[in-house]
Amino acid sequence: MKKPILLTVLLFITAFAFAKGPKHQYVRITTSYGEVIIRLYNETPQHRDNFIKLAKQGFYNGTLFHRVIQNFMIQGGDPDSKTAKTGAELGNGDLKYTVPAEFKDSLFHKRGVLAAARDDNPAKASSACQFYIVEGKRWTDGKLDTLENTRLKGRKIPTWQREWYKTVGGVPHLDQNYTVYGEVVSGIDMVDRIAAVKKDAKDRPLQNVPMTVALLSKKECEQLDKLIAPSPSLPQAELGDK
Repeated sequence: MKKPILLTVLLFITAFAFAKGPKHQYVRITTSYGEVIIRLYNETPQHRDNFIKLAKQGFYNGTLFHRVIQNFMIQGGDPDSKTAKTGAELGNGDLKYTVPAEFKDSLFHKRGVLAAARDDNPAKASSACQFYIVEGKRWTDGKLDTLENTRLKGRKIPTWQREWYKTVGGVPHLDQNYTVYGEVVSGIDMVDRIAAVKKDAKDRPLQNVPMTVALLSKKECEQLDKLIAPSPSLPQAELGDK
């Protein structure tokens, strides 16, 4: 009777090992200005799963980065942008649901993060599909102090986050107002290029910037998990950006 029991245990252990899979899901966003690889945060499961669902459906393919502001962010994912005429105002397109806010103290608007756009709703629920990637800028202690006393209405930025904003950059006034749910781990220069394009008075690029969004395979995700530090609150190595 011992052999069947031992065989069962071994099969269970083997099945568990194969079922474990990667720790994170990574996605690739490709444009004519390059591509970024983004790791989706497990700390924001509703936003993560929603983005994965839309990416699997091919929803984002052909949508535009329709709003770009240098030293701030690039925004995309409006379904109306797929068929929009030149110069048409974009940003109001959406799906018929929202995603509840998932604010975490450890997730903040440092350079390179992926975050959800939203309208002005009291619950700060996110758009089902529109997102932005932060380009940001570097801040000084003096400017951060002023920001705390004005736009943040006295809310203090943690010391360790201040160091990020001073050395790497970001947009701290968006913290705890818009859900951050991923970050660029490779290709941040694509964001810089798009943010610098010529645009109209509504911040829409004069030349369309369509995107393609694809999920990386389990094998690719496992490889990236081994190469990149797991904590989203600590500095991340950027692959291929030397």
